[in-house]
Amino acid sequence: MSESVFVTVPEHVAIIMDGNGRWAKQRGLPRTMGHRKGVEAVRETVRAAGAVGIKFLTLFAFSSENWRRPEAEVSDLLGLLKAFIRRDLAELHRQNVRIKVIGDRHSLRSDILGLLLEAEETTKDNTALTLVIAFNYGSRDEISRAVVSLAKDVEDGRLRAQDITPSLINARLDTAGIPDPDLIIRTSGEERLSNFLLWQAAYSEFIFVPEYWPDFSPEIFRLALEKFASRDRRFGGLSSQAAAVGT
Repeated sequence: MSESVFVTVPEHVAIIMDGNGRWAKQRGLPRTMGHRKGVEAVRETVRAAGAVGIKFLTLFAFSSENWRRPEAEVSDLLGLLKAFIRRDLAELHRQNVRIKVIGDRHSLRSDILGLLLEAEETTKDNTALTLVIAFNYGSRDEISRAVVSLAKDVEDGRLRAQDITPSLINARLDTAGIPDPDLIIRTSGEERLSNFLLWQAAYSEFIFVPEYWPDFSPEIFRLALEKFASRDRRFGGLSSQAAAVGT
């Protein structure tokens, strides 16, 4: 994909990677095979995002609710994350990709947390695409942690309650320093956010595609970006066309 194809390339694209299990079931395969195939789609999507000039790509890798899944499936998902980082970190680093992890880190196993921290530290000075991995992430939990942090500052006298603003809340979120997503894509035909970037999605465009995540290809990604480029983003104001004619 070439950046010149699009009139407007979003700065930040976030993707809810849905449908691995259904992809596998449709083919009579174990769910784990869907997750493994999904990792291949991750690699292709990261390359495609960098190629068109997207600056931030956020992938919903593992939600705080995913721990409720069967233990064997959770173990496989964690194993795939570890394998992805071990196998792909060096290549991502060579491509000047910066890795940022969002989500609650306090309850993570030391081996998982160590790998995530290593990925962030190794790539922290890279300046091309920022790959944001949402792991053990839930938006309500994220917002709750931000509110608790602000409440503690009020309690300790470092902040007045009346001085709390949306900007202050934004600065306490896991995504502090990352622009809000311009576009959120969800695969598998489902049309909901599922506790993903609730605060940050206030003015995001949404595109829902019917394909399961393992089938998400650079071509499907390109079509989604073209659809995004055709949107008239008003942010609560007039459309650019209406403003141009004074209506």
